[in-house]
Order: sequence, then structure tokens, then C-alpha cells
Amino acid sequence: MFQLPPFLTTTDFTLFTLVLGRLAGIFSAIPLFGGERVPMNIKVVVTLALTLVCFPVLKLTHVTLPTDIFSLALLVIAEALIGITLGLVAKAVFGAVEFCGQVVGMQMGFAMSTLFDPTMGQVPLMAVFQSLVASLLFLTFGAHHLFIKAMVDSYTVIPLGGWHMSGDLLNLLITITSGIFILGIKLAAPVMVSLLATTVVLGVMARSFPQMNIFVVSMPLNIGIGFLALGLSLLVFVHTLENSFAGMALQIKSIFTVLSQAP
Repeated sequence: MFQLPPFLTTTDFTLFTLVLGRLAGIFSAIPLFGGERVPMNIKVVVTLALTLVCFPVLKLTHVTLPTDIFSLALLVIAEALIGITLGLVAKAVFGAVEFCGQVVGMQMGFAMSTLFDPTMGQVPLMAVFQSLVASLLFLTFGAHHLFIKAMVDSYTVIPLGGWHMSGDLLNLLITITSGIFILGIKLAAPVMVSLLATTVVLGVMARSFPQMNIFVVSMPLNIGIGFLALGLSLLVFVHTLENSFAGMALQIKSIFTVLSQAP
């Protein structure tokens, strides 16, 4: 029969499992740590290590826990849902970056050149590139520290098993997810405008010089103009993502406010 170590009580083990569930929910929703490209053993090791670091800081001593297994299982699910709800804030930003990459790749003519990823299937080339850039910026700006702090602070605001669906939470989630398209268009706007102007110029040239094979000229020209626009708008891309990462703190506070209210 499995025996706990003498320095670890049953209550401590249960609380550790609940903290592990909330932290696993947060990092499973962040593509950088819980994405399909990250090996499962890396996910498990990182989640366990962060739980071991954060658990002593939380000091969850005066907590009444249910005694039956079914209630404990529901409590673990509620803790995971709290983490997933908080991680959705980061997932929305990365979803906007992938949407931007798909739009840019289609405009540049890379719709046919998709990469086959064994874990994700067909992946657009530019979406992979811009997701990697966004991941580097995510770490550079220290946005991952924001979620570790949010996980620790959440126990002072949201009680154990405090996740509940309400109208305010639903409206907040709709607002966060609808921002995917707005942010994606903002990130893709420089390339879209440049290629739109290129298409207009090529259309005028096709009418002026009917003997010119416009299709042969347009494909390499769109790729060249697209890469040039990407290079020139890199600072705009970085600045837009920096503002988005900074806005995640306000969104997390809004989630805290909604979930702290009694159902």
C-alpha cells in the first residue's frame, strides 16, 4: 500500500494536488509551455517544478477540504478550470499572431507551402514564423512572470473551487476571444496594405501592357514586397505585441474580479 512520507500529511498532499491542478490549467492554455510542440515529459517536469516552488509560498493552512473522492475530483476540475480561464488571456494573443500569419501567408502566396507538423498537421509557414517571434517576445518582456504571479495572487482572491460560470465571465471571455481578430488585423495591416497597393499597380500595368504575363511577375513580386513590408514593420509588430502583453495584466484582474464574486 502506498504510504506518504512522514513529513507530508494527507491534507498537504491534497492541497498540493489542487495547486498542481490550477497551475497545470494555466500552463496548458499558454502555447509557449503547453502547446502541441512541447513534449509531454517537459510539460510534466516544468509544472511539477513550479508547483514545488509556489506551494510553500501559498500557505494554504486554514482550508476545509471535502472528505469524499467525488467532491475532491470536482474540486480538482474547478481548480483546473480557473487555471485554463487565466491562461486563455495568453492563448488569445498567440491565436491572434497565428491568424496574422495565416493572412500574411495567403496574401504573399504561401497558401500552398504549408508545413506538415506531426503534432499539428498542416501548419502555414508564416504562422509558424510569427508564432516563434511572438514566443521570443513573450519571454523577452517577462510576460511568463505575470502568470506565475497571477497563480500565486489568485489564492488570495479566488477560493479553492471558486470557478463558476456567470454572465459577467461569459461576456469577459467573449471580449477576450473577439480581440483575436482585431489584434490579428492590426499585426497584418502593414503587409496587407502593401500587397493591396501592389495588386492595384499590377492591375493597372496589366491593362496598360496586355502583352506582359502578369501572373509570372506577380508571384515573386508579392513575396518580395511582403518580406520587405515585414522587415520595415517589425518595430510596429513588436510594439503592438508589447502593448498586448501589457494589457494581459488588466484582463487577469478582470477575471479575478468576476471569479471572486459569489455565484
